[in-house]
Amino acid sequence: MNRKLDDKTLWNEAAKAGAYFGAVSVGCLGLKELSLLSNVNLLITAASVILWVVEFFGCILLMKEVMLSLRNRYENAKITDTFKLGRRAALMSGLLLASAQAIFIMKMPEARMNEVIDTLMAGMPGVVNRDQVEGAMDSLPLVTFFSQWLYCYLYGTVLASVMSRYVFLQKLFGDFPPHRDDTPDQQ
Repeated sequence: MNRKLDDKTLWNEAAKAGAYFGAVSVGCLGLKELSLLSNVNLLITAASVILWVVEFFGCILLMKEVMLSLRNRYENAKITDTFKLGRRAALMSGLLLASAQAIFIMKMPEARMNEVIDTLMAGMPGVVNRDQVEGAMDSLPLVTFFSQWLYCYLYGTVLASVMSRYVFLQKLFGDFPPHRDDTPDQQ
């Protein structure tokens, strides 16, 4: 714990953490996409729910571990540093997940895209025509990219705000009340 924390080091730590978070999220996304190949609605729904829970809580636990690691490795780490780490990691991991989702949409087979369009058309009868929906589908990868990146950043920022305080409160009150075996007996 002799190392000093500076802004460059914080960005490097955030990039590593973002890569971890992004790998978990992209892995879950890939498994969800693989479940779609089964064409079994129960399996698709179950896989989506289970993988969402794994991703959601996995990122919370990873954020805690990354922040604890930063706090323990650098002697001058403060609450603001762990918050910056979490916010920057969210920015990086959101970039990875948003890119993966946009790629999955761009590489979606034509038959599946037609199924999605048909489902949208059935849900909005008489409101829009097929040409309008197909036109909107052309911009879907871009819209998905930016909305997913924004979602990940906002989620990560809120999580970092809560978790950074928790990490330092745990340091202050982790062994509360202190256990002492050497206290004299009161008689």
